[in-house]
Amino acid sequence: MNIDKNAVGFIDDAQLLADEAKYSSFGDTVHYVDPPKIFRHGEGSYMFDTAGTPFLDLQMWYSAVNFGYGNKRLNDALKRQIDVLPQVASQYLHQTRIELAKTVALDAKKKFGLDGRVHFNVGGAQAIEDSLKLVRNYSNGKSLMFAFEGGYHGRTLGASSITSSYRYRRRFGHFGERAMFLPFPYPFRRPKGMTPEEYSDSCVRQFERLFETEYNGVWDPKTGQCEYAAFYVEPIQGTGGYVLPPMNFFKGLKKVLDKYGILMVSDEIQMGFWRTGKLWSIEHFGVTPDVIVFGKALTNGLNPLSGLWAREELINPTIFPPGSTHSTFNSNPLGTSLGLEVIKMGYELNYEKTVPVKGAHFLEGLRALQKKHKEIGDVDGLGLALRAEICTEDGFTPNKALLDKMVDIGLAGDLEHNGKKIGLVLDVGGWYKNVITFAPSLDITHEEIDLAMSLLDQLLTKAKKG
Repeated sequence: MNIDKNAVGFIDDAQLLADEAKYSSFGDTVHYVDPPKIFRHGEGSYMFDTAGTPFLDLQMWYSAVNFGYGNKRLNDALKRQIDVLPQVASQYLHQTRIELAKTVALDAKKKFGLDGRVHFNVGGAQAIEDSLKLVRNYSNGKSLMFAFEGGYHGRTLGASSITSSYRYRRRFGHFGERAMFLPFPYPFRRPKGMTPEEYSDSCVRQFERLFETEYNGVWDPKTGQCEYAAFYVEPIQGTGGYVLPPMNFFKGLKKVLDKYGILMVSDEIQMGFWRTGKLWSIEHFGVTPDVIVFGKALTNGLNPLSGLWAREELINPTIFPPGSTHSTFNSNPLGTSLGLEVIKMGYELNYEKTVPVKGAHFLEGLRALQKKHKEIGDVDGLGLALRAEICTEDGFTPNKALLDKMVDIGLAGDLEHNGKKIGLVLDVGGWYKNVITFAPSLDITHEEIDLAMSLLDQLLTKAKKG
């Protein structure tokens, strides 16, 4: 694609980077790459830089753009809403806010058999904050939560308290209400001599042991009360490296939670909206959550909107009255109109069928690469949420340095396809920052998946040469 450098207002990359370095905070994540990459256009599965070089994007804005860049149906929905009701104060109602809440609630009723309600906010972390209020309120002020090692729920103060990485809390004072973090079953790095299912059961038993006696730390058997209000779970760990637990895990965990009256909050911010082949990833595991938190792909990245669904007992107007939480831009009409269109489109285009088929093709390609490159220690996935763990030649020891080289080479845009330059956008995750977390467009073609495998092969070969 040709970028018009003579267009009114065009500023070249060198000037933009100089201005960025002088005037912008470095406190966000842009400067994880030095220098940051500038893109000018997006279309389908591709982004384009100033030179017009295409970059096949295999992470789609951390799974926020599930339906591809420039999706015409969704872009048109946004344009229509701009001409009808582009903005309205959040203390007033508008049609698509009500329609979207109803759509999510009826979908949950059909799947889980529970009445519930939907509450909106702007970003994923903000929706997590709202869920913490909801849970604390329902549990008569209990402020302690369970969460998983390797889990990620955001970087606001409240969300940081239930995110396992200390580096997100280190400089911001003491977190007296930090969650208790429990082991998440990580099949590739399970103890020797255990099957994945045995390892999963062991993790559940380790958790349930906390309730054996009052001296195990969280349970008062005389009153039948737990000190902790809820367990925050990602059904598939996102930033933690797209770790997929054994399918028996959440059933075992939920039995313990139900036995001791602890709520399950399913964080679907990264895995929601058909990333795994279901609207919610928790659907794969045969359990019913008490709260579902969502965001990101709800608007395909076109407008900030997030929210939560909770069962009626937690969120009815008597227990969670007006003013319990608020954001100026929550339930904004541009976002809710897009969210409504996303859900309609998802069911009409039958992503429940197409995503697993494409995911199987992608996983087959990764397994073929694994046979060729000893450094790919593990590949796994569910739908189009996939992982490749980059290791040393032993196929197990984490190799962050090699993956960092791969990312840099991909962003340089010097790979080749049909005699032309092309780039590759990857995302790094995992407990050891050695996992490629793949979240391609759900509309990626089989030909683009094959291209992705070819580019990954080039990328790994170049990176190993140094």
